[in-house]
Amino acid sequence: MELGIYTFAETTPDPRTGEVVTARQRLRDLIEEIELADQVGLDVFGVGEHHRPDFSASAPVVILAAAAERTNRIRLTSAVTVLSSDDPVRVFQDFATLDLLSDGRAEIMAGRGSFIESFPLFGYDLNDYDDLFAEKLDLLLKIREGTFVSWSGKHRATIDNLAVYPRPVQNPLPVWIAVGGTPQSVVRAGTLGLPLAVAIIGGSPAQFVPLVELYREAGRRAGHDPARLSVSINSHGLVADTSDEAAEMAFPAYIQTMGKIGRERGWSPPTRRQFDAERAPHGAMILGDPQQVIDKILYEHSLFNNQRFLVQFTVGTLPHAAVMRSIELFGTRVAPAVRREAANRTTATNG
Repeated sequence: MELGIYTFAETTPDPRTGEVVTARQRLRDLIEEIELADQVGLDVFGVGEHHRPDFSASAPVVILAAAAERTNRIRLTSAVTVLSSDDPVRVFQDFATLDLLSDGRAEIMAGRGSFIESFPLFGYDLNDYDDLFAEKLDLLLKIREGTFVSWSGKHRATIDNLAVYPRPVQNPLPVWIAVGGTPQSVVRAGTLGLPLAVAIIGGSPAQFVPLVELYREAGRRAGHDPARLSVSINSHGLVADTSDEAAEMAFPAYIQTMGKIGRERGWSPPTRRQFDAERAPHGAMILGDPQQVIDKILYEHSLFNNQRFLVQFTVGTLPHAAVMRSIELFGTRVAPAVRREAANRTTATNG
């Protein structure tokens, strides 16, 4: 199983000091984090696209390109690319360029986005939310099929046998579909035979099992090889030397960030009781000492038989040193144990 990290490059106030790291410093810290993740043997690093003052990653591919020059083997992905409000030609060109710079390590994680700021910013109507994504995904997949493209749609100008350059190292360039829990989205991913990334950031992971089963069933019905229907589980978390340290480090940032998002969306304010429930053995949060994190990831692997697991450590601003320590523990202590047990399970199943 592949293990990795994702982030939105938060520029929120530090809940302990009230200070706000500059975008310049946060991005410099982020490159160090990606470099360390590569050094400790993690498989994937993702950077999500947001267009808000509390995040500094509005152009993930630029960050990933900088990281490509400081890393050797880790895969570099968006998490996510808000495809609905972008141009698929430009998205493909950007990530094909990243693929060339990284010698074949680029991926696109395409989604509709958990925030809506990009739609008015780039001149799109939210009433077209679903149609935009379906149409632009169709064009993106058409572009990756071959150099010369002919395509027409409703929301973008027609392309009549035009070439799209450069072409990537990988053929095809990996495209994942990121979802938050919508059945129609997982059916689309399965029908197209594309790998699925499921965001589980609250509640019980077991509640998402039917969604993953629906994805695999849609893929089978469409005639796709089940072995190619990969699943990634993406969740919040943190690894520290002790369970108490992880909880006390993560809680203030969690309350601040989730509280702010909750106020925007009309949710109830988060509480310590809710936080503790999320980090319990069957909760959604991957948080604790290395053994607790190992156990939680393996528990979810038993639910989903997933091929990838990504964790967001910076749910709100944390000290850079704490993030670096979490990456170190994740790569040196958690990942080897998880990979070993996942491989044993696969051997036992195949045997």
